[in-house]
Amino acid sequence: MYKDVAEKFANKPAFGTRNAQKEFETVTFGELYEMGLNLGTGLIDLGVEAREHVGLLADNRLEWILVDYATLIIGAADVPRGTDVTDGDIQNILSHSDARVVFVENKDVLERVEKNRSHLPNVKHLVMMDKDTQVSGDALHLYDLMEKGKKLRAEGDRRAEERIAGVQPDDLFTLIYTSGTTGAPKGVMLTHANMISQVRNLPIDLNDTDRALSILPVWHIFERVFEMVCISVGTCTYYTNIRNIRDDMASVRPTFMASAPRLWESVYQGILKKVEAGPGVNRALFKAAYFCAKHFKGALRFLGGKELDLTGRNIVVSLALALVNIPRALCFLVPYALLNAVVLKKIRAATGGALRGTISGGGALPIHIDLFFNNIGIPVLEGYGLTETCPVLAVRTFKNLFIGSVGPIWPETEIRLVDINDNKILYPPAYGMKGEIHARGPQVMKGYYKNEEATAKVMKDGWFNTGDLGIMTFNNTLKLVGRSKETIVLQSGENVEPVPIENKLVQSELIDQIMVVGQDQKTLGALIVPSLEKLTAHGKTLEELAQSQEAAKLVKEEVKNLVNAQTGFKAYERVTDIRLLPKAFEPGDELSGKLSVKRHVVAERYQGLIADIYKD
Repeated sequence: MYKDVAEKFANKPAFGTRNAQKEFETVTFGELYEMGLNLGTGLIDLGVEAREHVGLLADNRLEWILVDYATLIIGAADVPRGTDVTDGDIQNILSHSDARVVFVENKDVLERVEKNRSHLPNVKHLVMMDKDTQVSGDALHLYDLMEKGKKLRAEGDRRAEERIAGVQPDDLFTLIYTSGTTGAPKGVMLTHANMISQVRNLPIDLNDTDRALSILPVWHIFERVFEMVCISVGTCTYYTNIRNIRDDMASVRPTFMASAPRLWESVYQGILKKVEAGPGVNRALFKAAYFCAKHFKGALRFLGGKELDLTGRNIVVSLALALVNIPRALCFLVPYALLNAVVLKKIRAATGGALRGTISGGGALPIHIDLFFNNIGIPVLEGYGLTETCPVLAVRTFKNLFIGSVGPIWPETEIRLVDINDNKILYPPAYGMKGEIHARGPQVMKGYYKNEEATAKVMKDGWFNTGDLGIMTFNNTLKLVGRSKETIVLQSGENVEPVPIENKLVQSELIDQIMVVGQDQKTLGALIVPSLEKLTAHGKTLEELAQSQEAAKLVKEEVKNLVNAQTGFKAYERVTDIRLLPKAFEPGDELSGKLSVKRHVVAERYQGLIADIYKD
């Protein structure tokens, strides 16, 4: 693919990165491929064999994709991780993966690896990636290796090209260690066939006129596959970060991007904060604009057959709803058109004004965030998958944009829903029934590296057990409803999915983060990180808020108002008591790299508070 793209889009920009003047500089597909061949030749000369594993500890930057090109070209597989890698990760991942050559982004990462060198008997070479960082001792430099490879190729060395011809579909292209929300990380073996199946089956129209903005960690499989897809169709990818994203949105004017729920939650809060800080007239216009957009777009969704159907409504109900939604659409058509031009267009301009859509993955998108952006004219195409499925199993498309679902099943993929109590297959054929999601298809991993026992636990007859719970809707789209491993079983025997409850509660301005608890208890409780900004009258720090009875009283009342019979929750799904936490959940600690809550970590850390909830 890299070779074909270099020929087809030779002079088109492939990747853009900021220079010292904070301006984007691009490298073409042709240049990138040549650099990949040169670096790959340098690695061969260093002794890297085909099917060897190469460590890659770095964040999004040109050198990352350059190392990826070189590694894959010579038939090796990379073992990627970000610069926030811990000592434990370094020791476990680099030793378990058998990596002999390890690329490091900067001096800080180099020093951390060096500090752990006694635990890494297999590591022979450390290679610095940053162009402006000098190396000493036995460390090598990427650009020196690339220059050496360039000279060898000028002398007729064609070992890299020969390696390309030897790559087989079942060979690994990467070995990714899971973040481990439920235990120790495992090495997921993904093959070239896995990756190419994702590129081959892309159901969204991208081409060489599109511009993509990259903000998610590239070592995560979601962002990485998206970048591979962009390469395959000639789309230029621009690397950004959370500090520069606002400026980069304006300068790049992206047409598409991969994203995570956390990004859109942040943008959503920023919009509301800006509106609240503005003049009263602006606040009124915004509220009117969104009110009209919500009703107009909602009516269009139903009339266009894009309203999620979980019950299989009959023709009589559908006709009755149509009679309601036709006048609703007509009533709001003119005010929506006017307010869209005056208000909503300016909000969309914050993304550069050219964004056709975004695929959100890596976690559940809260429904109010989902509705908000789709209503204001920024299509959010939520998708679903896991590292073990490279990753996509389902995704919304522009034609199948059913809010509240993760879209239709990915091409060439089979899904079945299994009853977690008796292992009976519910879907196919039954729609609207909740079951554990099992998947089979060309994107499913080869297995966990050197861990047959863990592989056997999740793989049977080619079916991968995702551990997620889902419902196949009557629209032929998949809706996620929780995790079988997260399911809380109350003393009464009721199974409770905490995620929908948590998603509802984080809509509150008083709640920043939350984890519902209650395993083997009579009722549910919750550990909550309160909003310091909204509760500042009761404490200047989270530690002070955690001790404030008044703050706890306000948050508890908010919980009752949001989760009750009127908002659609059953009696056993209501949270009866809470405790405020003295610190926020943080990546690498209570949160995984994908920002999922490590429930076992939180439960262990705050077992005293959980016990206090149920002391009576």
